[in-house]
Amino acid sequence: MKSAAVVNFAPKKGSVEIREIPKPAIGEDDVLLKVSHVGVCGSDLHQWTADHSWPVNYPVVLGHEFGGHVVELGNRVKDWQEGDRVVSETAAIINPDSPLSRQGLYNLDPDRKGFGYGVNGAMTQFVRVPARCLHTVPKDLPFEHACLTEPCAVAYNAVIVNSNIRPGDRVIVLGPGTIGMLCAAMAVLCGAEVAVVGLESDKERLKTALRYNCHTITGDALEWSKEKDGLGVDCVIDAAGVSKTLQVALQLVRPNGQITKVGWGPQPLNFSLDPLVQKNIRLQGSFSHNWPIWEKVLSLLQSGRLDVKPIIGGIWGVEQWHDAFTAMHSGKVIKSILQPNS
Repeated sequence: MKSAAVVNFAPKKGSVEIREIPKPAIGEDDVLLKVSHVGVCGSDLHQWTADHSWPVNYPVVLGHEFGGHVVELGNRVKDWQEGDRVVSETAAIINPDSPLSRQGLYNLDPDRKGFGYGVNGAMTQFVRVPARCLHTVPKDLPFEHACLTEPCAVAYNAVIVNSNIRPGDRVIVLGPGTIGMLCAAMAVLCGAEVAVVGLESDKERLKTALRYNCHTITGDALEWSKEKDGLGVDCVIDAAGVSKTLQVALQLVRPNGQITKVGWGPQPLNFSLDPLVQKNIRLQGSFSHNWPIWEKVLSLLQSGRLDVKPIIGGIWGVEQWHDAFTAMHSGKVIKSILQPNS
């Protein structure tokens, strides 16, 4: 049996196409998942446009934000059954004996390989998943929302785990994409006053920030950052896909404040980091997520305290992947979702 898959086949720009691939064979500790919905990530777009900064095992099926039903079990898998509704973490390959994995920080394991670049992802009908990656989807949570557990977990890690945001703080989020918008939503849950900053071309996407009770700014945010006492905001979350925004963040943050960088940007820095020292700023990177974060996010999604509906711009079949990618890349929508088994 073969299925249509969205495959990134070379490091050249535009090297993504539909290919027919065989149904995956699973190992003893794996499950086979019939994919219900899979989100399109900014990293999928970066591989499509060939401006990514991570190694890719070509050819590879794209897609790491996904959920579906268990349809086959490896003979050593005990805690799952056929028909279970699940979502999957992204760490498809880890070294369980590394010091980081032993601490539960397998997301930072240097040997880690993820779906959609290291191994085949979920933009197809079936995907092989290690059983350790699975989480149960609550029965009242639809898959088009559950499949976005992964970007929500990225935002949770950046804002809740790696940032020190308290009620009453003022926070600026740079970049109104999926991660930026979800980071803003998380900061609001922390009790912060939040502004999301974008470009003139982001005006339509910025409207979504209003639904998360955030301020919106196009262009220069310096005036808003100094509105209260002239010193800047408590925290800047850099969720833009360029390096230049780090320089902007240094201008917006207050002395003794924090910058959390979660957006990727392969361009080299070409400015002084002296303000980081002079202002006594904490600069924190944030990457990926781990098991307890996924459980927290699923709880937030089930309760409705975190709502992903505002960022979903549409659902497409796998064969319409190009339309879904283009809608996101153009800024027309914040999040596109594919439905491989529609």
